[in-house]
Amino acid sequence: MAEIRPFVSIRPQRGKAAEIAALPYDVYNREEATKEVERHPQSFLSIDRAETQFPLSVDMYDDKVYERAHDTLWQWVEDGTFLTEDKKCYYLYELTMNGRVQTGVAACASIDDYENGVIKKHENTRAEKEVDRIRHVDVCNAQTGPIFLAYRANDGIRRIVEKTKRGEPEYDFTSEDGVRHRVFVIREDADIAAIHEAFAGIDSIYIADGHHRAASAVKVGQKRRKEHPGYTGEEEFNYFLSVLFPDDELMIMDYNRVVRDLNGYSFKGLYREVEKRFDVEEITGAEDTRPKERGTFCMYMEGHWFSCHIRQEDRTQEDPVADLDVSILQNRLLEPVLGIRDPKTDGRIDFVGGIRGMDELVRRCEQDCAVAFAMYPTSIAELFAVADAGLLMPPKSTWFEPKLRSGLFIHEI
Repeated sequence: MAEIRPFVSIRPQRGKAAEIAALPYDVYNREEATKEVERHPQSFLSIDRAETQFPLSVDMYDDKVYERAHDTLWQWVEDGTFLTEDKKCYYLYELTMNGRVQTGVAACASIDDYENGVIKKHENTRAEKEVDRIRHVDVCNAQTGPIFLAYRANDGIRRIVEKTKRGEPEYDFTSEDGVRHRVFVIREDADIAAIHEAFAGIDSIYIADGHHRAASAVKVGQKRRKEHPGYTGEEEFNYFLSVLFPDDELMIMDYNRVVRDLNGYSFKGLYREVEKRFDVEEITGAEDTRPKERGTFCMYMEGHWFSCHIRQEDRTQEDPVADLDVSILQNRLLEPVLGIRDPKTDGRIDFVGGIRGMDELVRRCEQDCAVAFAMYPTSIAELFAVADAGLLMPPKSTWFEPKLRSGLFIHEI
């Protein structure tokens, strides 16, 4: 049973949403974030990445960086850039990319559900990556970046979503990358109660993207509980900002691999090793370089594309992780032949999100790599199966598009 609550959102004034909304903080390095804030001074990156307001001589994790984030956020509240909702609401967040629409419910999820496994994870988190966001949430006294959650589609929620979207959106803008964003406020008490009840009947919620943000928000909640030993569980620090999408509207893109060298093999030598392990045929048409179905991947090397098919004997029904295409590639080729034992730490392998297309794989092989592997996307059903089994996905298995913008909803804790 999931506890998914409405909340009092701090959010942009209607005419300011397009300028404020920003891609997630971890999409940018420091230089890129600084340039973005220079171009758009009211970008939410001014708060999410407050080091952009300091010279490079200031460490990005300096205390005054977090203090600046706090001050900027609450100054924007004070001067009317942000407004504060007058009641607890749910919100719909609709994103349209290349004609495909997905609509999520912006709400607050329970840190207890995260800890007791109602909210399921498929990635490990690293403590050093959490520290920055823990400090950011704690000092700002607010969660600023929503966690991307998924649930199995529910007819009751769908009916309210469809009804609400027949009304007037609060925000409606298209970002520079061509994604259209629309936000609707769900204010009617009956609709709020129905959504709350519908989520209470769902026994599993899944983190699609944002594992480190989720872990950081939960750890701040735990810290606040220690600071307030008389807490009741109703305090806002017991919940974290999320947008929840039905599984049948989500698209996972491919997450591809490039390797810097052939581990001592020649072109023909590596081809022979691949041919021992997979059914291989050369691709002659450029339009066929993206894999068309599960169980296939495409390899690019020295100007040639090859279609590689996983053999049935390498499939397993018992282990949903070992049965993933990315796992089979890793276990049958990348580790035993190319010597990539730990893709999380090995500097010889890199990962390229499918949003960049097949041309990026060719470019990397012409620039700094020797071989590329284009993967068929992991499915949402495979992600759910791994999480339900209490297992973890291999590194860089899923790439979700479009990305949720930060700054459209803020949850004060």
